[in-house]
Amino acid sequence: MTDVYDKAKRSAVMARVRSQDTGPELRLRRLLTGLGARYRLHRKDLPGSPDVVMPGRRLVFFVHGCFWHGHDCARGARIPKANREYWLAKVARNIARDQRALAALTQAGWRAEIVWECDFKDEAALRARLQALLATTSDPIGPTSLRAAMT
Repeated sequence: MTDVYDKAKRSAVMARVRSQDTGPELRLRRLLTGLGARYRLHRKDLPGSPDVVMPGRRLVFFVHGCFWHGHDCARGARIPKANREYWLAKVARNIARDQRALAALTQAGWRAEIVWECDFKDEAALRARLQALLATTSDPIGPTSLRAAMT
């Protein structure tokens, strides 16, 4: 099957696929900010360059697109008909890279959470999951310890 776009149009479409500051990533950041969490973005010194990093909690978040990272939801299970072998290999490489990054982070003492693109369909459940994560990890550099250090 041939591509529905000519070469120039396909190039323009693929150039618009971003790796940072995607819609789902911005939504996660808004949720975390609403919950009072403070974080850093895209730490290049950590394996996999996590999208959101909470250093005091030793907690990182990856925001994964279902198609690009091979999620088991309907969108992630979809395989393009054109150039099928390429896309199967591409997604398999992405999955392997993600697993290596998660293993390296775990070995370094970090907790890693993956937020899938489809998780935003039920934002209330995602908010509850994030609240639970933030409740189970304390930030030693939070406001209460800062107040104690100042007195």
